[in-house]
Amino acid sequence: MSKGKERDIVKIIFQNFLKSIRPRKFKGELIGEDTFGNKFYEIAADPVNGRRKRARYFEPMEKEAFDQEMSAEWEAWLRGRRQEAPTPEELLQNLAIAQIKQRNAALVEESRGKGKDVQLLNNEEKGMRSFPSYGDEYEFSAGVSPPKDKK
Repeated sequence: MSKGKERDIVKIIFQNFLKSIRPRKFKGELIGEDTFGNKFYEIAADPVNGRRKRARYFEPMEKEAFDQEMSAEWEAWLRGRRQEAPTPEELLQNLAIAQIKQRNAALVEESRGKGKDVQLLNNEEKGMRSFPSYGDEYEFSAGVSPPKDKK
């Protein structure tokens, strides 16, 4: 065997080690952006290089924020629960629906009136009268009628 065609095992191991610690640069196609400022990317499948499925990832607006908020539509796309990325029209429509629901919830809360709930809590009774009273149609125990109220 000639010296040039021999494989150098140590060299191969060292090159693989360097590849493993080198930061990888993902080159995905920008698909869209949500209302929170997150950017969503997709890397196409490439069977030649060993990538059988598409890869999807996002870049948060704040790099150090690990609890970044994300819209439900984009999260579904990111996790593969939907095939197509959400359109801006769909996002705006869902945002408008959420605002209507918030406004309706505020109106219901306002119409209820907080005074009634507080008043019910303050009228708390102690003793046997605090339990529900069902009238004379129920027995206390089998065969025993409830005592008549003395007024």
